[in-house]
Amino acid sequence: MQVALKQIVVSSGQQLLLKNVSWQQFQEILANLGESRNSRIAYSQGVLEIMVPLPEHESDKVIIGDLVKAILEEIDIEFLSLGSTTFENEQMLAAVEPDDCFYIQNEAAVRGKKRLDLTVDPPPDLVIEIDITSKTKLTSYQNLRVSELWLYNGQKLEINLLQSGKYVQSNQSLIFPNLPITEAIPEYLERSKVIGRNATMKLFRAWLKTQLNRID
Repeated sequence: MQVALKQIVVSSGQQLLLKNVSWQQFQEILANLGESRNSRIAYSQGVLEIMVPLPEHESDKVIIGDLVKAILEEIDIEFLSLGSTTFENEQMLAAVEPDDCFYIQNEAAVRGKKRLDLTVDPPPDLVIEIDITSKTKLTSYQNLRVSELWLYNGQKLEINLLQSGKYVQSNQSLIFPNLPITEAIPEYLERSKVIGRNATMKLFRAWLKTQLNRID
């Protein structure tokens, strides 16, 4: 399995799907891939996907993550951003590497930990995925019980909330219930492509202050 894997090249924007992969085989593949790589993995019930994101995929991820951080800073909520950390739970036969993720409500529960074990530690409170087409990833997030999943397809932001073990699309974020997230995030992401990241963040923070003043 390891030798064959080294011979496979996955191009940017492409996926490699492997079936009937045991947990032990998955762990061997993960170790073989190493940490210094541009690919991301998703594993669920014996199905393994290896994906290589496009450059614009990464750019969108970074800006959306920066916008989320700005919101959390403005409302003064402690958070932990763990990017594309590998999250896995052998009991659930699930593992995944998100585009970006945040511990917010459960930040204190994982603060200072060097390694997370999802058999005892909580999953991220918020996961962000860009242009996701992977059913394996969605199933993994459900099995790992990630409560809120944002999907951005290049134009639209979709909020998915975990209800009875399945994702249900919502117009409102549970984490930021008083903000028009599905409208604001795509708008300021597109602005960043015209006026730049720093100018966009200044405008976004000014908009945030206005919104928060209305809530108060």
